[in-house]
Amino acid sequence: MAVMTAPNTALRAVRTGMRMSQDDFARALQAAGHRVGEPNDANKRLVQRWESGAIAAPRPVYARALEVVTGLPISLLGFAAVPDGQVADDEHGGHDLTSPTSSLATPTPTSRPASTYRSYEGVWLSRYQYFSSGREESFAGQHFVVVLQHGDRLTVRSLPGSATSSLSLDLTVDGAVITGTWVEQTDPAGYYRGARYHGAIQLLAEPTGRRMAGKWVGFGKDMDVNTGPWELVFQDASTSKATLDRYNTPAT
Repeated sequence: MAVMTAPNTALRAVRTGMRMSQDDFARALQAAGHRVGEPNDANKRLVQRWESGAIAAPRPVYARALEVVTGLPISLLGFAAVPDGQVADDEHGGHDLTSPTSSLATPTPTSRPASTYRSYEGVWLSRYQYFSSGREESFAGQHFVVVLQHGDRLTVRSLPGSATSSLSLDLTVDGAVITGTWVEQTDPAGYYRGARYHGAIQLLAEPTGRRMAGKWVGFGKDMDVNTGPWELVFQDASTSKATLDRYNTPAT
């Protein structure tokens, strides 16, 4: 039987801050699992058990999905550490976590040969340039972002205090080539009035591993396709709360 702990207020605060219901959050976790090749059976009941403290720590498959969805390291999501040699609480009583048809609907992923990837995890400074047709001027967008890595997948999320807009990127590493998608939610009080923009991005990682540079492509305000330079510059390998707090300031 799982030992009851205090409610996980940190996870609940992150979820509500993302304006997601428990159902929405569970669906996002399932979608994240499929994106990274690790399907999971997250559902509303599982999210409730995490937030109530009935489950003190998630299994690795859920921990990775939580990091992808929230953009935060699992250590900042309010879960207790699992001692070496022990399993997480949600590995017991799995009948509570899945639907009757989940074993039929979700194929078990086949094992893949282990690969070694350069680590890009940590805090980076993201900078991109764009041309505003309405103002006939070029501008730069800057954010401090947290990069989390699972194999060849990078999840990038901006720190909320680093800019008035929020930024997310989902990237795949293939040698020195890093490819993926980006989404930016603009400032509701700014020029673009809270508009949501998205597109594709491709970067080349320098041999030092301390800078990625390339191009973005996306649609503009007038529904034309635009492009421009984008770079990420390494700042710190730590993703501790103290480090994130230090970089949660306007990027310059």
